[in-house]
Amino acid sequence: MNFPARRDVCGRNECLPRREGARVFSISVRDHMMVAHSFRGDVFGPAQRLHGATFVVDATFRRPDLDDDGIVVDIGLATQQLAEVLGELNYRNLDDEPDFAGVNTSTEFLARLVADRLADRIHSGALGEGARGITAIAVTLHESHIAWASYERSL
Repeated sequence: MNFPARRDVCGRNECLPRREGARVFSISVRDHMMVAHSFRGDVFGPAQRLHGATFVVDATFRRPDLDDDGIVVDIGLATQQLAEVLGELNYRNLDDEPDFAGVNTSTEFLARLVADRLADRIHSGALGEGARGITAIAVTLHESHIAWASYERSL
């Protein structure tokens, strides 16, 4: 078996072997939100009527190297910021929100919205200075145990 070339990665406390190629650290945090909404378009069938949705939301933060503290991002801050972003949507009828006028607030749309809002918070420093090394965010909204949608973006 051929392995890619190796280099050692040395942190403050240890040296770890590293193979060249894809190398990304990630952490994920989870929360949930409950919304009401409806859709326009025959493709949505009965979901054109007002209905509720409960989403389990996973936010994954990625970076190629750990920060000076040996972490991707402070999990407590990531959890707090995800809760705040979801709090802006939780228990709302999205059809009544001016920001979503004329928009089908699909699971895919909401995954992108949450990712973009988390990216804004990283840029503003809300997840700590070390979080500025994050290179990508992926957000997954689980509609059920058999259906989900994700959006991933670079920073």
